[in-house]
Amino acid sequence: MPSSFSWDEPEGLAARGTLIVLAGRGEHGGVYERFGRRLAFDAYRVRALGDPSADPSVLDEAAKLLADESLPGPKVLVGSDTGARYAARLAADPAPGVDALVLAGLPTTPWTSGSWETEVEARTACPTHRSRLADDPEFRRGALDEHPDLPDLRLDLVRVPVLALHGRDDTVSPLAQAADAYAAHPGVRTVTFHGGRHDVLNDALHRTVAATLVLFLERLRLSPALPTIAEGPA
Repeated sequence: MPSSFSWDEPEGLAARGTLIVLAGRGEHGGVYERFGRRLAFDAYRVRALGDPSADPSVLDEAAKLLADESLPGPKVLVGSDTGARYAARLAADPAPGVDALVLAGLPTTPWTSGSWETEVEARTACPTHRSRLADDPEFRRGALDEHPDLPDLRLDLVRVPVLALHGRDDTVSPLAQAADAYAAHPGVRTVTFHGGRHDVLNDALHRTVAATLVLFLERLRLSPALPTIAEGPA
């Protein structure tokens, strides 16, 4: 299996930026194929890596991608589950080349499933993604029960825009706990998704999540201050 997975903009379009995805427990970069293809369709390049908590070399790969001048900016670190903690660590170091940070399903406290059925139910409500995980020999079932040592969430050291994406029905990392983790950092822009579960990037609302991210990226392209592009009645 490759160490990273890539999806590029359609032929004839200029790339609008690069997303570097750090996967979560049990996952590999290929799990984000649907996410990568959707963002690539909007001309953003996507490079998806594995879970840094299981393979520390993932952080070296991410650093190389951030330093790769052939990849267009802005460059955005996207972390899901444990990958969110490590993405925040890279952005806080600060790693050169990070223009923004996206945190999805930030892990807070330990969680135990007890069975594959409970785990997949907690991960996603999307039947397509459930089938993908069930049929993927490289995906590690039961990984959400693992409690690796994770970096502290030092968002006070992050100097780039931060977007947090979280499912309102996330039982692995309950929304209230994630909100508490973000509360001390007013610069974090948090978007929650009704009915959303833990694997929010690959959940039943994946189209809405991707659209939310694209809106963030388009504003980022204008300025780190994220100027408003469109306004109208609520």
